Amino acid sequence: MLLKGQSFSIGQRLFDELHHSGWGVSSTGLTDEQKEFQKVAFDFAANEMAPHMAEWDQNEIFPVETMRKAAQLGFGGIYVRPEVGGSGLSRLDTSIIFEALSTGCTSTTAYISIHNMCAWMIDTFGSNELREKFCPDLCSMEKFASYCLTEPGSGSDAASLLTSAKLQGDHYVLNGSKAFISGGGDTDVYVVMCRTGGKGPKGISCVVVEKGTPGLSFGKKEKKVGWNSQPTRAVIFEDCAVPVTNRLGSEGQGFNIAMKGLNGGRINIASCSLGAAHASVLLARDHISVRKQFGETLSNSQFLQFKLAEMATRLVASRLLVRQAALALQEDRPDAVSLCSMAKLFATDECFSICNQALQMHGGYGYLKDYAVQQFVRDIRVHQILEGTNEVMRMIIARDLLTES
Repeated sequence: MLLKGQSFSIGQRLFDELHHSGWGVSSTGLTDEQKEFQKVAFDFAANEMAPHMAEWDQNEIFPVETMRKAAQLGFGGIYVRPEVGGSGLSRLDTSIIFEALSTGCTSTTAYISIHNMCAWMIDTFGSNELREKFCPDLCSMEKFASYCLTEPGSGSDAASLLTSAKLQGDHYVLNGSKAFISGGGDTDVYVVMCRTGGKGPKGISCVVVEKGTPGLSFGKKEKKVGWNSQPTRAVIFEDCAVPVTNRLGSEGQGFNIAMKGLNGGRINIASCSLGAAHASVLLARDHISVRKQFGETLSNSQFLQFKLAEMATRLVASRLLVRQAALALQEDRPDAVSLCSMAKLFATDECFSICNQALQMHGGYGYLKDYAVQQFVRDIRVHQILEGTNEVMRMIIARDLLTES
């Protein structure tokens, strides 16, 4: 008998096991409060996300109302300060929540993580006026945010971006375009890196652009392999006038702000990979427990037993590294940047491999869209590319090591 009932919802029993199973207890070492955050997130993933995961993917639905329900639980501004509507939680708390939510729909959780990063950037670097104007609506997800760094000609080399912002009176006039923007066209607030000075990182500033601003437009909706529950478009600026008061930080501080945002973003996206991998391990385990070949269940194959053991071990190792990096970032330790890069590199590589192996263990069934495992594979493949490619993570880690010599 095959588990056709697992189509896109991995089932309440499996969700219960996500935080109670022996080998993969993801609540080990957490405080009672963190366990409660985690349980709330798992329950939300099981009841509000997993049943719709397939539909959102196949019909490319941006699940606004579901995300607003998540915001009612405090997930719209998890590490934003409470005085502007945030939950005021730590980076470790945030990682725990995103890992749990991602078991229900990785694509949607990944967008929520980007939205949280944008809200944090405004809260941390914006004036009190900007914080009070934008953060409450972002934390409630009454409004949604997008992060705008990548351009058609500047991906990994972000410091070479060309979008210009010329000062004219009390406004910056923006010209240029951004590529691969999650939420682009459907979101309300755009945190934009633009060039206010000369070449290099010191010539970059960060401004907040609101949807509806004259001169702001969007490209066509991209057709993607995964991440289909969030739209992706180019964001285009043509003589787009933005008040100087919408700048985050000082002029020329934009690249630094962008990188600080990405340090947290790398932990967030690694955490989303953990959730997808954990769900996939359980799906594979249950599939091989009922699928028979050569007169016995696949779970009797020592080869597949060993594969499953390796998958679980790599998942737990990834989780430990991600949580260590989250603590380092929260404590602003000197090794935080390197650890965030290590966590993003290791977890996204390992978790994709885990999900891919889980698909393989499903055999031909894993390649059918009736089975959730294929969507986890498609949705986390991009995690090795965004928030800084894993090749760039290796550069950051190596540079840190060589600087110490």
